Amino acid sequence: MTPEKLLEILSQAAKLKTTYRHCFTDKERRESTAEHSWRLALMGMLMDGDDAYRDCDMNRVIRMCLIHDLGESFTGDIPTFLKQADDSHTEEECFRQWIDTFPSPQKEEWLSLLQEMKAQETKEARLYKALDKLEAIISHNESDIRTWLPLEYDLQLTYGRENTAEPAAMAELRAAVDAWTEEKIRTESPAPDMQIKKG
Repeated sequence: MTPEKLLEILSQAAKLKTTYRHCFTDKERRESTAEHSWRLALMGMLMDGDDAYRDCDMNRVIRMCLIHDLGESFTGDIPTFLKQADDSHTEEECFRQWIDTFPSPQKEEWLSLLQEMKAQETKEARLYKALDKLEAIISHNESDIRTWLPLEYDLQLTYGRENTAEPAAMAELRAAVDAWTEEKIRTESPAPDMQIKKG
């Protein structure tokens, strides 16, 4: 890859630093997609070597985590509760068209990762997806609850449940995150009529 092409790709990817998500890292500051992707990759790295994931190629999982939201550098982020099929299609098409401009072997690797992530047939793809869902829930739990929308009280406990049901270690992590969510709602909710509904 030429230095010019590398810099071009990095400049596009850098847009994720100012692509803001629905979640707040502070009362006055939204989380960027770059921050989400970084911590997602860190989660994968921390699980590397864990017996529960020893049969996973964690390097591949981390690579998926790092690139999974780069389509948002073109389209911006749309919260899951607002995102439509057309939005997902547009994001994926922008991402694919961009990757098509890459030289080999990066082009082939990224297209392979994108296809694997979409198909959700490998352990690696399923683990990346589980981490993606969990990181979003964790970030919301770290946010001031006054930044939550009413629908998020239930969404925090149902979002990505099917993705985090297995293996047992992932289900255990999800249970710990859910317990945190329930405690946050119970102790921090400014609306006393908000009820915890387990999904």
